[in-house]
Amino acid sequence: MRHYLLFLIPLAGCAAGADRAVAGPDETLPPNLWTRKAGEDWPCFLGPRQDSTSTEKGLIVPWPKEGPRIVWEKELGISYCMPVVARGRLYVFDRLRNRCRLRSMKAEDGETLWTFEYPTDYRDQYGYNGGPRSSPVVDGDRVYTFGPEGMLHCVRATDGKIIWKIDTTETYGVVQNFFGVGSSPVIEGDLLLVPIGGSKPGKEAAFEDLKGNGSGLVAFDKFTGKEKWKTSDELASYASPVTKTVGKRRWCFVFARGGLVGLNPTDGKVDFTYPWRANFLESVNAANPIVVGERVLITECYQLGGALLEFQPGAVKPVWTDKDRGRNKSLLCHWNTPIHIDGYVYGSSGRHKPDAELRCIELATGKVQWSEPGLTRSQLMQVGEHLICLGETGTLDLLKVNPKRYERISRVVYEKGGMELLDEPAWAAPILSHGLMWVRGNSKLLCLEVCK
Repeated sequence: MRHYLLFLIPLAGCAAGADRAVAGPDETLPPNLWTRKAGEDWPCFLGPRQDSTSTEKGLIVPWPKEGPRIVWEKELGISYCMPVVARGRLYVFDRLRNRCRLRSMKAEDGETLWTFEYPTDYRDQYGYNGGPRSSPVVDGDRVYTFGPEGMLHCVRATDGKIIWKIDTTETYGVVQNFFGVGSSPVIEGDLLLVPIGGSKPGKEAAFEDLKGNGSGLVAFDKFTGKEKWKTSDELASYASPVTKTVGKRRWCFVFARGGLVGLNPTDGKVDFTYPWRANFLESVNAANPIVVGERVLITECYQLGGALLEFQPGAVKPVWTDKDRGRNKSLLCHWNTPIHIDGYVYGSSGRHKPDAELRCIELATGKVQWSEPGLTRSQLMQVGEHLICLGETGTLDLLKVNPKRYERISRVVYEKGGMELLDEPAWAAPILSHGLMWVRGNSKLLCLEVCK
């Protein structure tokens, strides 16, 4: 049986926007190619704050009937992930035949600057395409990619030349996960945090009987690729790590296969593990944790739903959970990471396309404020008082942030020659930088002008 999950994606992590990029030892930042209005870069999955929110000003509201202007469009190879943007360069990670490729393009016009490729033999066990699921990460003059087969590369942002690479599958004994590798690495200071989740050596075990070997999360020196520490016996899933300063220290949250791990990213010391996984084999955790103060929201769609946890060094306890709510779950996010705004959480709830609906819940209680069916398993991005919602069939909606009711302002479906430009499945969240928004369907990437 196929389970429509989406390891999706593009899956996350960065430190600061590339507008504030700092060159590392013996490196020079690539020239800034932006000629447009001021704005912030989007150098990693879900943006510079790891939460799919933008600080851009001048959003066009409402949209014209034909939708925001298409600046340029580009054919894609097979993949599911979104590009990232830094210093006027767009980095697109996909696959063409038996090679994964990373392309650097001018963000404003789509002109290709360079291409880096490597061979891959990844085949999906469930019939999904064999392209990358994880978004690139840009830091200084380095771009990191994590391929579906587990190849971790660091290349120069200037020209795409390899700085270092690691076959994480071979090095850490990783048994292929349901949909391959789907988490994006995270920059934390001089470290690159990578969810790997290898297994103990020995005779072959059934997938459900695999035991971790302490590589649930591995920290590498971001300049050299040298391992600095590794931690947790948890196996990998499809959410990306989330880093945050809470109180007087840094935290890292990893929604792994068996549940949530809270740890100190400076040394890998684990503070807590909170079990949270559906009790059947083919289930995954794919939506990123949402951290609000000393609380963290986790959510999955297979059985358990959501849980709000209160944490501190060395301890965690539930505030509320969906576990005992029967069918009346608060929020069942698949791969689509929800967004927290002023005490409310907005996100796509539902495992399958027909039953998915957009919801708003109260964070403190899990109480559902409203639900809107028919939007499929959608992806959200917040821009000020508005949400941009991309449905998996390629429909783009402009919504008003409103915890009292669903409020749609504009809707557009882009077509050319009777064919939809954002063809299904459109499974990746939009990104926004310097007034330009990029959205993708299955085979095409569009650059849209959404800010004045």
